[in-house]
Amino acid sequence: MNLKNCFWLFITMLVLGTGCGKKEQPGADFDINSSSSTSNEAEAKPSRSIDLVSKGIGPITELSLADTIDQSLALSGKHIYEQNCTICHKPDEQFIGPAPKGILDRRTPEWVMNMILNPDQMLKEDSLAQALFIEFNGSPMANQHLSENEARAILEYFRTL
Repeated sequence: MNLKNCFWLFITMLVLGTGCGKKEQPGADFDINSSSSTSNEAEAKPSRSIDLVSKGIGPITELSLADTIDQSLALSGKHIYEQNCTICHKPDEQFIGPAPKGILDRRTPEWVMNMILNPDQMLKEDSLAQALFIEFNGSPMANQHLSENEARAILEYFRTL
C-alpha cells in the first residue's frame, strides 16, 4: 500500500471513528491472523451507515414528508434526476456516487436536500459528506444549481425507488 492510500485510509478511519460514541481502543477488533474481510467492513462504509439525526448544512432545516408519495412530483423528480444525476448515480447500485435507493432509510430528508442543493459546503463542513467523498475515491457531488422545488421533486422520486 503506498503512502497516499495509507493517508486516505487513515483519514477514513478517523472520520468514521469520530462521533460514533464508542470508546474502544483503535484496532481492538483487528485479528492479525485473519486473512479474509469481515461483515464489519461492509457496515463501516459511510454509504451504508445510518444517520437519521443530522440535517446537514444548507437552506433546509425542517422538512416533513407526507405519508403518501406525490406521484406527480415524483415523476417530475425522475425526469430531473435522469437529466442531471445519472452520470454519477444509478438508482439501485453504487457507481461513481452512492445509489439513492433506500436513502431515506439512512438519512434525514433535510440532509438529502442539503446535499443536493449545497454539495460544496456540505463537503467542507459535514463529516458524513466528507466520508462519502473518501469512500467514492475523491469524487465530489457536483453542484447542479437546482432550485429547492427541483431538489424536493428528486427527493420524492427517491421515495419511489
